[in-house]
Amino acid sequence: MTKSASYEELKQRVESLENQITKFKQNEVSLKESEKRFRILLDFAPYPVATFTLKGNISYLNPSFTEVFGWTLDDMKKGKALFVPPELVHETSDKLKELFKQKTVIRYVTKRCAKNGKILDVIVRGVVFSELEMGVSGELVIFRDITKEKRIAKSNEAMLRISMALPEYPDLEELLDYISGEIKRLLETQGALVILLDDEKKEFFFPGAAYDDNVTKMKIKQIRLPIDSMASGEVVKTGKPLIVNDAYKDSELYFQRDKEFGYSFDNYVLVPIKNSDRIIGVLAAFNKTEGDFEQADMELLGMVAGTVGLSIENARFSDELKKSHRELLSLDRAKSKAINHLSHELKTPVAIFNGTLDILSKKLKSMPDDTWRRSMDRAKRNIERIKQLQNEINDIIFEKEHESKSFLNYYVNQCADLLDNIIENELEETHLIDRVRSRIDKIFMINKSDPENILLNDFVKHRFETLQPKFAHRRLKVDLILDSARSISIAAEPLQKIIDGLIKNAVENTPDHGKIEITVSKHESGASLVIKDYGIGIIVDDRHRIFEGFFTTQETAVYSSKKPFDFNAGGRGADLLRMKIFSERYNFSIDAFSNRCKFIPGKDDICPGDVDNCIFCTDENDCYQSGESVFTVNFKSLT
Repeated sequence: MTKSASYEELKQRVESLENQITKFKQNEVSLKESEKRFRILLDFAPYPVATFTLKGNISYLNPSFTEVFGWTLDDMKKGKALFVPPELVHETSDKLKELFKQKTVIRYVTKRCAKNGKILDVIVRGVVFSELEMGVSGELVIFRDITKEKRIAKSNEAMLRISMALPEYPDLEELLDYISGEIKRLLETQGALVILLDDEKKEFFFPGAAYDDNVTKMKIKQIRLPIDSMASGEVVKTGKPLIVNDAYKDSELYFQRDKEFGYSFDNYVLVPIKNSDRIIGVLAAFNKTEGDFEQADMELLGMVAGTVGLSIENARFSDELKKSHRELLSLDRAKSKAINHLSHELKTPVAIFNGTLDILSKKLKSMPDDTWRRSMDRAKRNIERIKQLQNEINDIIFEKEHESKSFLNYYVNQCADLLDNIIENELEETHLIDRVRSRIDKIFMINKSDPENILLNDFVKHRFETLQPKFAHRRLKVDLILDSARSISIAAEPLQKIIDGLIKNAVENTPDHGKIEITVSKHESGASLVIKDYGIGIIVDDRHRIFEGFFTTQETAVYSSKKPFDFNAGGRGADLLRMKIFSERYNFSIDAFSNRCKFIPGKDDICPGDVDNCIFCTDENDCYQSGESVFTVNFKSLT
């Protein structure tokens, strides 16, 4: 049994408890004062500060936190705030574990979400505080927004990189692709464009593009659009940059743009490219990967535009000069060839005149000399003068406009007159002359015939089957792909000459064991005929002139009287000219594309004419991949 405490002992215990209570109260007051001082200190801190309980619940936010991030304490407590980006939740959890384990200050760079949807780059410093220090236990976190710092550093680095790289891109397209790629990386977008203005045609074209999909990127470069069909037109007119963060609102206004590009614009920023006092184009970035475009994005893009404007203009002029130089070289070669060709062809009319004079001399012998001899001598003297002119023609540059039709007639009449002369001089058969001229007219001239409703696939099949025996001696693989197509309206005679001419051209330009593809398909406005040969192809300088008739893709001396459909049989170039004339008369289009065989890049290089005899091609596949020519004819349907 314990001894009862005396009154004095109880009194002492009470006094001790009262002293402890007094101390506790004093400590409580001291802690509240300390908490107040800490709160005042944190409230005035220039950086966002937050405190969390050991369980991770928010307990305090200073005004700077709300100012920078937009979230209030109420937002954070009620779970309304998406403060930590979803992809960084695991990282944050790991850092908290590290903090509680080490009990020391940790520091790391990460990202946090603001209330307005922006993602901010921040430096986070965290420390665990004890109950003795602040009355409770928890975590103190200080944030520092470094978004602008990173943007400025990134911008400076990019501008320095762009400035140093510009001289390395004298080629316009390469320069513009480089600029587009830098814009795409700098602004973190799905794509970027350098849009240049064609003042003469009032159109935009897109020689520089950066896009995640390379197929789309190449498609963009082929597009040309009127300036009024794009928002960039407004930028060019006003000279002011533009930010659109809801591009769906202008989808109806710029429907042609969206249709041509083939993808949607969520948002975009546009700034003008200026050179001196004029606008030469627009820099564009679109579909930002995170958030919307801001004023800072527009300012950054403006800095790039100011840096690259002069370089773009210089590269553009350089590109035009290169094209002009290549064109001049091509024209010079064409001029030399034309002079050589004229010199060669001048022999024909001289021979006709000479032969005609000989015929007249024979027929006039029965008449007195004084009635015709002086005139005949005078004519022959002038023939000699023409022969002398022939020797001088290589020193003459003769330029004259020729209509296609009259030029074709020149060929026809020349052939007919020459044959007239030969037959009359040698055989004196006037009936044979009439038959020959009739035959020439039948081959070259097209009578005005009424158009017919023709199924192109059936017509092409029939013409191929008709022509095939004529090149049966050639060892060629011919693929026919004749899909059903809509009826076209055209006269049968010119259509036959077009198809026959293109097939003959393909056969004569393809070596043995080579391949030809003949395709008929539906076209958006009718039917399309494509004849592709895997032959020797045409050199760059000659590609733009093959429809000119007088211009031939081989040297004059190379032409010979080979059998039709033989490899490299050659010709005068009138066949393609005639097709071009027909296209104007019968309202269809004809285009050509060609790549010269890489094994015989020069015009004077010779193909052996048989893949088996070629020292470069190991098999047919090598030949198929080395050269090609594609002729495309688009006919309009009846509807």
